[in-house]
Amino acid sequence: MMKVMIVEDEELILQGIRNIIDWEALGLKVIHLAHDGIEALKMWEQEPVHIVVTDISMPEMDGLTLLREIRKREEHVRFIILTGYDEFAYAREAVRLDVENYILKPVDEEELKRQLRETVEKLREMDKKKIGYIDEKARWLHFLNGTSGKESGDFLPFAEMLGLSPEVGRYYTAVMKWNTNGLKEKKITDMILELKKEERLRIVHLPPDSLLMILEEKSVKQAGAQETGMDEDQVQEYFAELQNEIESRFNIMTFVCVGASFQNIEELPKAYRCARKLQKYLIIEGYGSCISQKQIQNRKTESVHMDEAGLRKSVLKKEKEAAVDYIEDLFINNIRKEASVSSLYQTAVRTAMLLEDLKKEYKLDSGSFHDLPELMETIFSADDIQGIKAVFIAEITEIIGRMHEADSCYTPVVRQIITEVQNHYKEDMNLKTLAYKYHMNASYLGQLFQKEVGCSFAQYLNNTRNGIAKDLILNTNMKINDIARQAGYPDTSYFYRKFKQSYGVSPASLREMKKY
Repeated sequence: MMKVMIVEDEELILQGIRNIIDWEALGLKVIHLAHDGIEALKMWEQEPVHIVVTDISMPEMDGLTLLREIRKREEHVRFIILTGYDEFAYAREAVRLDVENYILKPVDEEELKRQLRETVEKLREMDKKKIGYIDEKARWLHFLNGTSGKESGDFLPFAEMLGLSPEVGRYYTAVMKWNTNGLKEKKITDMILELKKEERLRIVHLPPDSLLMILEEKSVKQAGAQETGMDEDQVQEYFAELQNEIESRFNIMTFVCVGASFQNIEELPKAYRCARKLQKYLIIEGYGSCISQKQIQNRKTESVHMDEAGLRKSVLKKEKEAAVDYIEDLFINNIRKEASVSSLYQTAVRTAMLLEDLKKEYKLDSGSFHDLPELMETIFSADDIQGIKAVFIAEITEIIGRMHEADSCYTPVVRQIITEVQNHYKEDMNLKTLAYKYHMNASYLGQLFQKEVGCSFAQYLNNTRNGIAKDLILNTNMKINDIARQAGYPDTSYFYRKFKQSYGVSPASLREMKKY
């Protein structure tokens, strides 16, 4: 059943409209009753409806404003306007906004029923047209992908739909793809209607985000020679200019691939597929580009040089900035220098495999990572190179973060020592007494700790104590001397010196910055 919302600020009238109509008999169901436009808009966003019956004059947001706001979100919602004002200005505005009707109060039951029936029928007709439109597009896709019949007669309907004449020398194909993010359907419709005004251009919409464009040949007169057809550069220039005009006028980001030319309708699928193959270059070129086969035929196919050892070293040393900078340089600076799409994917796969090896080597739990198949799927479905780069940066950041966690990369004895520090940092402890406790050579334990944690035991102890002190300075009003003792520094002057070495400011200066 189709859904209805009634909007009326007078409760008596609202309930009256709800009760005088047998909604179910009309194939309708009232799911929202609202008292003003703001309340109605909130309800519609929670659960959209097909038909809105609304008063015009309401507090907070009137009916026509509500209409405009809902139409921004969904163009096919139908409106029946109710009002007690028999004024031409309201009626004129309502008609301009494409409402179903303009009914005066008090509401006539039979008139409202009639308008509701007509609105339901209109919605059904719209659905039928939409289904027919989808069927037509499916036929086009079968034809263009070479899966329809092969007899010459099977091609004729497509030639007739396009208005292609056998007397024209040649036609040139291109495929336009657009970025659908935040794009309204009406803007696409307006763009297609504008393109159809081009006398030499034929358009086929291939939902959800592409157009097949067919350009009729135009003879070009060369100096001192006979007229000739357009060459590939001239065809690309035409589509590039058309792209610039469309993007500037409708604020739509597009990517245009110029395919092959053809003479007979039977050759159109092959020309179309030539253009479609170029769409994979969107990931390198990005939206706003117009490319042709000629333009990419000399692209290098060999692998881009990748310093796998250097990237591995940066990650293992937990040098996040260096690793991220390398990925940025690899995917943004190196690959854009006349690389082919295959080169990009080869580099991406090698990077993914390297990160997978690191995760396995350090036994990092896969719960917070993409597994390798997911990572591959993300790479191959990305629209642009920025998306691939962002995925790798996120993976590297997570890997380095996890490598900092003790359970991921510390041996049992080092984990035990770290636990000792966390639990007993206020006590007088040193590596010699800990080595004795764990029956180890003090020198060997010091080397092991330095290797795994990245700093000496003494430095780690001081860092832990300074972190505790910093939190107490920023989050309490304790005196600095008391904080020093709480953090495990019996000597306040020694505490000041170590704290400043860690944070670059003295405890008192940090307290002053906090302005207690």
